[in-house]
Amino acid sequence: MIEVTVRDFGAIDILINNAGIQHVEAIETFPIEKWDQILAINLSSAFHTIRGVIGGMKARGFGRIINVASAHALVASPFKSAYVTSKHGLLGLTKTVAVEAAAHGVTCNAICPGYVLTPLVESQIPETAKARGISEEEVIRDVFLAAQPTGKFVTTEEVGALTVFLCSDAAASITGIALPVDGGWTAQ
Repeated sequence: MIEVTVRDFGAIDILINNAGIQHVEAIETFPIEKWDQILAINLSSAFHTIRGVIGGMKARGFGRIINVASAHALVASPFKSAYVTSKHGLLGLTKTVAVEAAAHGVTCNAICPGYVLTPLVESQIPETAKARGISEEEVIRDVFLAAQPTGKFVTTEEVGALTVFLCSDAAASITGIALPVDGGWTAQ
């Protein structure tokens, strides 16, 4: 994918890693294949794309890498062992890349959204209801939105606007940080 893009367009100046899958289950019964799949998609894929673009970015003296992590890169929740682990790892990768690339005009940051009503979150509602033995309405109100003091889902527009800013020249000195967009979840 990286090679084809570089061949067809000449260079990759901005990389947004925004892949994620989830499985909700107690750790003692968490399927090993789900663990491996979640780490491969949520963490290893970001390593591979960064590895594929970083050399060109350094050579050109410019690059922006944004890893869309999660509030779960900063805090844990029950029944999400693989997801939380993968997002913590993604934050560590972000910091490492930022340190390695800073002197070359390349920034690397992590955006850490709280609950955004995406297909990934929508699919977690029945899984979480089953895992916790509560209704889907209670999951939304008492689990997801209870974590966010604003009491509302983060919007894709909010995450997108921060992404655009981090890719701009105004953000040239912002690197290696986790930026929560989580309605105050991680402030508690």
